[in-house]
Amino acid sequence: MSELPITTNWQNPELVQNFLQNVRGAIPLAIEQIDMMLRLLGAARERFDTFLDLGCGDGVLTAAILDEYSQARGLLIDESDAMLNAARRRLDRHADRVEFIRADFHQPGWTSKLAGRPPFDALVSAFAIHRANDERKRQIYHEIFDLLSAEGLFLNFEHVASATRWTESVWDDYLIDAIFGEAIQRSPGKTRAEIARDYYDQATLSGQSLAPLEVQCDWLREIGFEHVECFLKVQELAVFGGQRGGGAEAV
Repeated sequence: MSELPITTNWQNPELVQNFLQNVRGAIPLAIEQIDMMLRLLGAARERFDTFLDLGCGDGVLTAAILDEYSQARGLLIDESDAMLNAARRRLDRHADRVEFIRADFHQPGWTSKLAGRPPFDALVSAFAIHRANDERKRQIYHEIFDLLSAEGLFLNFEHVASATRWTESVWDDYLIDAIFGEAIQRSPGKTRAEIARDYYDQATLSGQSLAPLEVQCDWLREIGFEHVECFLKVQELAVFGGQRGGGAEAV
């Protein structure tokens, strides 16, 4: 099952830059996904002041939130110094409204770095949690639930499993074509066959398996999230999540 290509070394600035330019730029309906996030944040509660961007990458989600909601303050978490540095550059104009923490949330115990901080009104994540195995995914969702305030909203932009092999192959071809289109604009000379080989090599090296959307939504409901649903989906990419109820306790 092929994933969005990932590098095994997020500390390498060159590899990070390649991902940001060639791979993330190939994600379909990226603008629509961000627009949906902003609409949902505004509708879920009367006001939100604090949010956490988990696996923040270069801070594109945080930038959109800070531009739209002038009162919001964000905490950005990533395991990669190179990604955090990219986020700092993007968010320089909002430096007084953001804080950065390096932490590997794929490993248990990362929430200890948040000790003393109040619960968050919202938590967003983009194409980060899928790299964990299924057991760890469920644990991460529990940890996210515990970090939210009453009526806090969790929105996950994620790569999910296709229902069939033929729909998976359609997605693979789509993404390879999109990455190829991005790559030839920046480094002409690389063939589509080379792009495809890199894509499948990265998918093999990642050693991870994707979880179906419906299964992950059921996990969220079991934890205690309310109003769980998929808000936007295109093939293997989905924006889904839920809300912590007022006064709800983790289970």
